[in-house]
Amino acid sequence: MPDYLDNINDRSYKRTITLPRGTLDLTYQINASSNHDKYGHSSYELEDLLGFAQRINPKRAFLFVSKVLGRHIPVAPSIMRQAFTDLANLVPSDLPQPILVIGMAETAVGLSAGVHQALQTRYPDALLLNSTRHAQHSADDTDALLTTFSEDHSHASQHLIYQSPDKSTQEQLLASKTLIMVDDEASTGNTCVNVVSALRGAGLDQLEQVHLTTLVDWSLNQNQGADNSISTRLPNIDFHRHHLLSGAWQWTDAPNPEPITMPSVDTTEAGSQALGDTGHWGRFPTLDSTDGFDDYLAKFQTAFTRFSGQAQFDKGQLPERILVLGSNEFVWLPFLLAEWLESQFQDSKPVAAVNFSALTRSPIALGGAITTMLSFNDNYGLGMTNFVYNVAPDDWDLIVLCVETSTDSVDQVWQNLDNVLVVGVDT
Repeated sequence: MPDYLDNINDRSYKRTITLPRGTLDLTYQINASSNHDKYGHSSYELEDLLGFAQRINPKRAFLFVSKVLGRHIPVAPSIMRQAFTDLANLVPSDLPQPILVIGMAETAVGLSAGVHQALQTRYPDALLLNSTRHAQHSADDTDALLTTFSEDHSHASQHLIYQSPDKSTQEQLLASKTLIMVDDEASTGNTCVNVVSALRGAGLDQLEQVHLTTLVDWSLNQNQGADNSISTRLPNIDFHRHHLLSGAWQWTDAPNPEPITMPSVDTTEAGSQALGDTGHWGRFPTLDSTDGFDDYLAKFQTAFTRFSGQAQFDKGQLPERILVLGSNEFVWLPFLLAEWLESQFQDSKPVAAVNFSALTRSPIALGGAITTMLSFNDNYGLGMTNFVYNVAPDDWDLIVLCVETSTDSVDQVWQNLDNVLVVGVDT
């Protein structure tokens, strides 16, 4: 069976999206293997998963904007968690071990951690490793690169993958037999091939299976001839796909579109702001992505106590409308914080609104699924512009901005807002 037919049924739909720079024609199929409602329909329709917007990127003029990822559209942590778990449940239970779960920076680093955590109910020894665009340095030089690869269509194409400073973890990494590659969407499969080729070249020469695991898979627009399929491009690999929705897209440029000038965001430099110790959430291979969260929660509680003028933390003082913002690749511990905050209101009437989203280096034009945009200097000291989308600060009683740098690294745009609590490594 062709690999692009994994986990889909024969319910096909069509949709046309008109954007300023052209027209996006979609043909898609709903995954019959995901959750079903009481009527037997799939839980994930196109409108549940995606909105559409225009990239500021000459490589690709449009963007699929996820509604369950917590990146460009604020979303309840419980909705994110359900998507993580549903996607993980599509992965088979009889995979050869050791297993490596790898996520793609920056968009999918939280998604990969969520899928990894769900998979550990069946594969407790699975490792998590995320690519990064932030160079890591240490005095003892144990943070050596494992490999690099390119994501050709991205606004920031170069990725770094680090090895483990722990000998036994590194041995397990190199012995991996199954690779579960997690991303928000797939189109051509080029990134998957680039990742697998780079890892095999770096010593993961025992790989037997690769499972491309995405929220949405758009590979049906490929020429699926034998010379083009991912299976053919990955010799001696048993290749599989898992996704909540799949389909094909066809882009048609508008007549005489204006030229695009993309901001300079393609760098893997470390930046002038030091990265603090925020636990083990995937920049280096890890078994436990929640390591460090207890300390992070305590850090938030201490910061909120000062912010609200309390003598000690009292969850009863939490406001009803809270937005937690991760920053760039630092999203997993902030997501766990948002999830914890959401749990504090489970018995509240009316139910409070806790949402999660993130700052990003990804430049997107206003319009379609992008209704608002704030731009500001990045907190890493890279001298680049960062953005947050669909966030109107006045809509929230409290915005918790989580950064892996010091609190004073945050742009004045945020520091000047009375309802923003910055949680930095020096908090």
